[in-house]
Amino acid sequence: MKRFIEGISRDQTNLFPPTLEDYVDEDNPIRVVDAFVDELDLKALGFTGVDPALTGRPAYHPAIMLKLYIYGYLNRVQSSRRLEREAQRNIEVLWLTGCLAPDFKTIADFRKDYGKAIQKVCAQFIELCRLLDLFSSNLVAIDGSKFKAVNARDNNFTEAKMKKRLAQIEKSIAKYLDQLETTDRQEPDVAEARTKHLQEKIDGLKKEMKRLGKLEEQRQASPDGQISLTDPDSRSMMTSGRGSGLVGYNVQSAVDTNYHLIVAFEVTNYGHDQGKLASTAELAKQAMGKKELEAVADRGYYKGEDILACDQSGVTAYVAKPHTSGSKKAGLFGKQNFVYVAKEDVYLCPANERLSRRWTKRDRGRLYNVYLSKACHDCPLKNKCTRSKVRQISRWEHEDVLEQMQERLDLDPEKMRERRQTVEHPFGTIKFWMGATHFLMKTLPKVTTEMSLHVLAYNMTRVMNMLGMKQLLAAIKENGKGLRAA
Repeated sequence: MKRFIEGISRDQTNLFPPTLEDYVDEDNPIRVVDAFVDELDLKALGFTGVDPALTGRPAYHPAIMLKLYIYGYLNRVQSSRRLEREAQRNIEVLWLTGCLAPDFKTIADFRKDYGKAIQKVCAQFIELCRLLDLFSSNLVAIDGSKFKAVNARDNNFTEAKMKKRLAQIEKSIAKYLDQLETTDRQEPDVAEARTKHLQEKIDGLKKEMKRLGKLEEQRQASPDGQISLTDPDSRSMMTSGRGSGLVGYNVQSAVDTNYHLIVAFEVTNYGHDQGKLASTAELAKQAMGKKELEAVADRGYYKGEDILACDQSGVTAYVAKPHTSGSKKAGLFGKQNFVYVAKEDVYLCPANERLSRRWTKRDRGRLYNVYLSKACHDCPLKNKCTRSKVRQISRWEHEDVLEQMQERLDLDPEKMRERRQTVEHPFGTIKFWMGATHFLMKTLPKVTTEMSLHVLAYNMTRVMNMLGMKQLLAAIKENGKGLRAA
């Protein structure tokens, strides 16, 4: 094999470097993992295994297991069995763990048993980012994304799915019964075999109907009207694709618009984002150490009470208003065609007539003022405005908060574009790291632990790329006391 780069013979004796340290250069990311974990007060974070037991077989120190997991999520190796193999053959992991090679069950149990402590470790790195002044911006982008759970769609049952499944079974039974009636016309041997085969299918479908009947009782007893058999906390959720969906979790996140770091997140099993704006923004405000914050989100978060809660807690919200006007759909003037004059407390209609306040009403816990005009009877635009005798406009008692937010958006429309460029990148990156299966663990608390490791790995990668290894290592050592005190 002339003219090719040739390798050495497998029988040749080699002299490897005398220490593992020689295999890991100064810019290797595992040095950041090692330094970060060493600066943590693991006992204060909730790792009870820091103090060894007086009897029994010695255990692995939690720092070793934590380093192994952070390394795994940084390198897209989330499975405990794959981490077991890496601990036996990977030079970087051997350096990180001191040549320790725990089995997969020990590795998996660590993630399962120390879920809350691992979540606090993720919060500690976010605190480190705050100490490094990486949250200089007062603006965060908030969004939610659906992640697949360890639960097939066939093992999730909603009211619609149950009705569809039962209807399919009844249709199949009717089809097999019709086929049974025609078997008498065939040869006796063929008819007997065919009858037996069809009867087995019918019996199997009847058993399935009984099983679904028991599942229907469980589904009706469920608070949200659905159940999942493999992961009981996962839920069926619609996605952006028309007619498509998945069984999984909806992860809410707040991302810093300056360095695109995830400053706060929450794993939920609600299929929508409405009602999560204020709580997510509050988590971000606490994590960033801000008294006041700006939060931008898409129209899926638009909810009056949520925007009001943000306004009262020092969060300036930017949320696009969804176009859901029933009048617009009917070809009539929508509420946006009516101009409110705050000084006079009246509305001006498209015909420039005044609608004054007449009474108040309460609807779904909200207090509304109702405005109308006597000029509707003779108005030339009435056919374009209302099908009733007069047009009524209802105004929420806190409508001014929503109007102020809309004014901010009108003056700064680039905020929505900035949201899209900021918050969608972290979700895309994490899903790429996860692969097609997404979450590996089951139930909401354990999935939250797994998401914490993904967020930690994402943030750590971002900071390493921005600051460089040497500067980050120096920052970790310098701010170690701050982390232990946090």
